[in-house]
Amino acid sequence: MMLRALAVVMVGLLLWRCSAPPRETSVSTAMPVYQDIGYTQDYGVKYTLAGRPTELQKVCADRNGNVQVLSREGLLKPFNGQLLVPGTLVPETSYRPLKDKNIKGLTTLDRQFVYFDDHAVLANAWAGEVYCKYTMPHPRFFAAGSAFDFLLSDGRSLQYVKDSKVLWEDITPEVLLDIQYDASRKQFWILAKKSVLIFSPEQKTLVRAFSGEGFTCFTQTHNNRIVVGTSNGYGTWDADSHTQIGSLHKALPARTLTTVKEINNHLWFGSTQGAFMLRDDGKFNYYASQRWLPDNHVKDIAANGNDVLVLTSTGLACIRFEKMTLFDKAQFYEAQVRQRHIRYGFNCDMTNLKDGNIATAQVSYHDSDNLWTAMYLASQVFRHKVTHDPEALQNCVEAFEAMERLHTLAPVKGLFGRTFERPGIAIIREEYRENILDYWYPDYARVPSSWQHVSPAWDWRGSASSDQTVGQYFALTVVAEYSDDAALKQRAVHLIDQLSAYILANDLTLVDYDGRPTLWGRWNPAYINRFPEMVGDRRLGSSNIIAFMQTAYHFTKKKEYKDKVEQLLYRDGYLKNLTRPISDITYAPKDADAWSRMLSDGWNNSDDEMYFLGYWGLYPYALNDSLRAQYKEAIRDHWAFERSEKDGLWNLCYAMTGAPDFGLDETVWYLKEFPLDMIEWSQHNSHRKDIELVPENFRSETTREILPPDERPELKHNRNLFRLDKDGSGAAEISAGDTFLLPYWMGRFLGVISAPQATNNVLVSEPF
Repeated sequence: MMLRALAVVMVGLLLWRCSAPPRETSVSTAMPVYQDIGYTQDYGVKYTLAGRPTELQKVCADRNGNVQVLSREGLLKPFNGQLLVPGTLVPETSYRPLKDKNIKGLTTLDRQFVYFDDHAVLANAWAGEVYCKYTMPHPRFFAAGSAFDFLLSDGRSLQYVKDSKVLWEDITPEVLLDIQYDASRKQFWILAKKSVLIFSPEQKTLVRAFSGEGFTCFTQTHNNRIVVGTSNGYGTWDADSHTQIGSLHKALPARTLTTVKEINNHLWFGSTQGAFMLRDDGKFNYYASQRWLPDNHVKDIAANGNDVLVLTSTGLACIRFEKMTLFDKAQFYEAQVRQRHIRYGFNCDMTNLKDGNIATAQVSYHDSDNLWTAMYLASQVFRHKVTHDPEALQNCVEAFEAMERLHTLAPVKGLFGRTFERPGIAIIREEYRENILDYWYPDYARVPSSWQHVSPAWDWRGSASSDQTVGQYFALTVVAEYSDDAALKQRAVHLIDQLSAYILANDLTLVDYDGRPTLWGRWNPAYINRFPEMVGDRRLGSSNIIAFMQTAYHFTKKKEYKDKVEQLLYRDGYLKNLTRPISDITYAPKDADAWSRMLSDGWNNSDDEMYFLGYWGLYPYALNDSLRAQYKEAIRDHWAFERSEKDGLWNLCYAMTGAPDFGLDETVWYLKEFPLDMIEWSQHNSHRKDIELVPENFRSETTREILPPDERPELKHNRNLFRLDKDGSGAAEISAGDTFLLPYWMGRFLGVISAPQATNNVLVSEPF
């Protein structure tokens, strides 16, 4: 019996007290709220061949949940699979007599296994009474009738047998592919390459029902239809009149179909490029790549209770459908992050996986350790605010200490770094970045190592960028404003003040340890206003630095921060810059300088992350109501431009302004469709005919409607979520700390996602 991958985990130990969002969030009481009831979550468990390669042919499950796979080497069964840890297909040895037989066919009758070997059709059910001999020399497939009668075929001939008697046989001029029994009509449907035939056991007749071209597979449906897959889509015929209903369906994820089955009133298709399910809305759920399958060449599909079994060329996948709430899903990710994605308190991705094997993974330093940790830290502040869970507070403290140490290890007071590591891991050498030869002052492409020995025990990496700075301000702001830990709040305010003073003292630049501004850490008018108005960095830099200085003034009340905000807004044009319509951002003119042209060669998705996280300091801490209203409109304008991404984080950052229409449905869709398997597998979608491609554009959007997260290759907020294809070898696992947990707990904190209303108290198990 297939081992289940769900372990019942009681989560009732936590006391969940959902409080109303604080006044500082400015959230309206008229905001819509998603009631967190159970929904269906899908995920894949894979099984690969344990022995030598063999041809896999068919998969079936019986009424007890046992699964068997027919291969050229005999019967196999799945063993020991879990999410992210593939099981194996091993020989089926439960019934010792079967091991001595040359089993060549497998099907089910009344949800019991039925086989044929070299001599007879047989079964172990029904007390083993089913043993029906046949005389066909080399049958390849068969179907069972309702009275222990069987129709066999070798691909040309047909033989109908019952009680070890041959009652009818014939040779057809066509190549036959499959047989299915129709209990309601008491007849067998027979698929040929160019037609579908009907054999009547009662009349012993074989007639052609309908014809076509390139038939490859077929199935019967509950609504009296025969669905036939072809090498170029699928067609539907009425089972009574035998007339085709409509034309061939070609707008599919893949057209070369290998199998089709109806499971729980939904059509499932197998193809040479993955499996897909037809939804009630006429669109498809696409299951391809090693996120779901051992490989994309599907051989057979079968049901096993609520699970769907997908047999491929190299193994078996079990697509599981389990009821859970968004809270259950968050709990799954909480455990995943703590057990696999924490390094010195940082939240980071796992790397160096070998073929997706999480046992081989490492947590190592990354360029954006600061940013990903900032987002995770904020998620835990929000989590603690609504749940009062002490574990969330401890997570906050550990993440904050990692963020804080980026400051305390810095060789210059006021500066912070990207990350740190023990000596001997990072390579310390001069760095040359040819891609920035066009930077606006010379020799910047060649710099000393961004890594520095700062103590006998630690190396520290400088070269912090604007997005890292946004991460610092976002995390420190959330801690200082919303944390329930007074000491932590005070430490956060101190870092906000120290960093802001350093930036202010250096003419609104982030000066690195070598005395030169970091590549992206520049916000002064000489830099910002040098760009033409359509260059995005002019709007973005203005928005970010105003948020930084407003935040510093809010928490410290130091006049110099307020004065700088007013100077930038009203004298240096930053208010105009940051409220400019986002649709004005486009390519720089050809006569612009090279740096401006490089920055505006397309939409930068990291900019969106900097904008939306920065809004948590821009909108709440506006110096007056007039500015707040202008900021809100600028945020709305940006959000409307980004709405096609359906990014839950962008939506909720906009919801922070109190806007009642912030895309709640899209946010819930984003959270529900987020995959449990976040290993970076190869993922390809550009071949699909069920998606509408759009012309090349500035935003690099590829499709009219964005694909769900579990079908696309990119999951990070700062990447192009419209990307269709990406090659990967399963070498990394993305952390949920910044991708899922931040939007989920932000939604809970803002009060637009409820506490779980009903839950099965189950979590998907992982092999920690």
